[in-house]
Amino acid sequence: MRATLTARFPHFNQRQYVRGKLAGDPVYAAVARLLQESSPFPLLDVGCGMGLLGHYLHGCGVLRGYVGIDHDERKIAAGRQAAASIEDALDLRCADVADLPAFRGHVCLLDVLHYLPADRQPVLLTQLAGHVAPGAQLMIRNVLREKHWRFHATVLEEHVLHAAGWMRVGADHYPTAREITEPLEQAGLTTTLSPLWGRTPFNSYLIVAQRPR
Repeated sequence: MRATLTARFPHFNQRQYVRGKLAGDPVYAAVARLLQESSPFPLLDVGCGMGLLGHYLHGCGVLRGYVGIDHDERKIAAGRQAAASIEDALDLRCADVADLPAFRGHVCLLDVLHYLPADRQPVLLTQLAGHVAPGAQLMIRNVLREKHWRFHATVLEEHVLHAAGWMRVGADHYPTAREITEPLEQAGLTTTLSPLWGRTPFNSYLIVAQRPR
């Protein structure tokens, strides 16, 4: 499947990025497993980039509707072009996280939270919780602020991505685990947290928050 997904993207740099992400990043398989084991809701992917998660989930056969939003029009355009080969199965929209669409189902927020200021993060988490349907899940992958070499490696990588122009904005505030789970639990979701490092040196964790039926 990796070769099939990579070939959908027209530009060399995009294909290199997709190939590397699918080879070394465990988050795509982790989300696919969660969706396979849960109720069949559509998915809202906030900060979706080129919609790679949607492409992967469609290839796995676990997608039941997909809306992806991202503020970077270049990435949305690339994702839409790639999605044309699967009959536009992915609904990719250029929008800011402050402009969430009307939606109820599963929600993903992958590697987005630390780009927001500290005071905006709990607000967004509470808003996202409101889009989670009963029996559905909010899946968050993010770097956590910890006294660990993985955290320092992540900070360095973020500087490189921003300097290279792949990320238009730099990291603002790396949250602790409690800064993420507390507003979600206050919104009525139950949370679990586990490391999601894979083959990367980064201090990434997967937080899964489920709304009871």
